[in-house]
Amino acid sequence: MATNLAIDLNLLDDALKAGGLKTKRETVNLALKEFIQRRQNAAVLSLFGKVEYESDYDYKDARRSKK
Repeated sequence: MATNLAIDLNLLDDALKAGGLKTKRETVNLALKEFIQRRQNAAVLSLFGKVEYESDYDYKDARRSKK
């Protein structure tokens, strides 16, 4: 799907150089993938410390039973 975007050319050129990529398309696609990944990682990190475990849960036992 072709899309026309008004992108800051200085940012695009800097991103091309920083990423070592050859095309603007590669650069934009990589930037979008990294943006999505960063947001997803932040969502997972926001759960840190909020998950409650049972007091008798033994994670080492769960690992041993998989062998």
